[in-house]
Amino acid sequence: MTLEDLTADVEDAYGDLDGTFGLDLDRETRTELAMLVAAMEADPEELVRRGIHALFRSTVDTGDLDFQLRNGYDVTYDEYLMGMSYDEMAGGSQYPQRDDDRRYQM
Repeated sequence: MTLEDLTADVEDAYGDLDGTFGLDLDRETRTELAMLVAAMEADPEELVRRGIHALFRSTVDTGDLDFQLRNGYDVTYDEYLMGMSYDEMAGGSQYPQRDDDRRYQM
């Protein structure tokens, strides 16, 4: 195979992506997906599934998912998987909260 063959396969894959997904792909995403389809001879939908898995794994591994979850929900991914917060796991919620206003009154 030659560079011309690859170019033709990418252009064919690019054209075949019209209407494949229920969302609009920008030009860059579409070109990258077409290159992957041509190079890997894979179904575009399978490549999108793989891409989602890769993005998810990457955000978990780098801590980005925990950062986003902590900002939005005040939990981490591990807490989500366990179904309880770290405080609950450590027994921090079993003691009553202190009443600081009455703490030093006798």
